[in-house]
Amino acid sequence: MRTYSPKAQEIQRDWHVVDAEGLVLGRMASEVARVLRGKHKATFAPHIDTGDHVIVVNADKVVLTGDKAGAKTVYQHSGYPGGLSSQSYADLLRLKPEEAVRRSIKGMLPKNRLGRAMIRKLKVYAGPTHPHEAQKPQPLEIDHARARPKAR
Repeated sequence: MRTYSPKAQEIQRDWHVVDAEGLVLGRMASEVARVLRGKHKATFAPHIDTGDHVIVVNADKVVLTGDKAGAKTVYQHSGYPGGLSSQSYADLLRLKPEEAVRRSIKGMLPKNRLGRAMIRKLKVYAGPTHPHEAQKPQPLEIDHARARPKAR
């Protein structure tokens, strides 16, 4: 018996929408990365992009647990000497919440051309609306018991 390898024309891509309101950033990002990679499908292959499209709405209402918003820092380098700039996650969530969500999800994908193909299937919006209604996205339910912090 031979190992099954999915062909590009056999891959069925669905659309999912995630409402990020009140969800913890890292836990939501890991579930979205799993769907973008296609690990939820029986036809998953690590060398082929078998994942679905994901739309994340309400990115401005995502939550960071503990003091991570002030303590975690985002770095960006221009490529020139002395071109390193840093910003706290609190500032990034306030100014560009879509970028904070996109960075978190991108860090959980492969670091090669396959990962770059997967991140193109991610659409992130700060507000509750998105322009992808024609694709008929299905709501992706993220387990709130795993995606929310425990009450202390």
